[in-house]
Amino acid sequence: MATEPIDMEVAGMCVNEFGGAIGMPQLCGEWFGNQIFWLVVALVAIYFILSRIALPRIGSVLAERQGTITNDIAAAEDLKVKATEAEAAYDKALIDARAEAHRIVAAAKADIQADLNKAIAQADAEIAEKAAESEKAITEIRATALQNVEEVAKDTAQAIVAALGGSADAKTVTAAVEARMKG
Repeated sequence: MATEPIDMEVAGMCVNEFGGAIGMPQLCGEWFGNQIFWLVVALVAIYFILSRIALPRIGSVLAERQGTITNDIAAAEDLKVKATEAEAAYDKALIDARAEAHRIVAAAKADIQADLNKAIAQADAEIAEKAAESEKAITEIRATALQNVEEVAKDTAQAIVAALGGSADAKTVTAAVEARMKG
């Protein structure tokens, strides 16, 4: 099939005799009306598609996202309040525990001090009792020692007098020892 040449009057100045475009067809002034019509049809179709399908979906996603963000912020505020309350409760429990620990330590110290005071009093009593016994024993030992010294002095005096060749009766020796011991 042979192609017929295109009539230039029908096609206008934008097409050569073989049906090819001369230059850019978008810039051909004779086709502007047709291009504007189809542009308006395409824009109206895009507007209806976007306004009826795409934009409602985008709007619902944005609204859902905003709702989620708002709910998350409210939940975060609630959790912040709960955390503040929990921190306050923890601080109060810590203060109470420290006070209880101090009370227990003070009670233990008081018990230990009372036991210590009782033990010290008992030890002091035992020491005083033993000191009294020791004083009594020392007094007895002194008294006994004085008697023993007196007896030893009498025996020694009699032995010395006997060694020197003399004889002394017990009364004389006793009187001489007692006189000497008195000073």
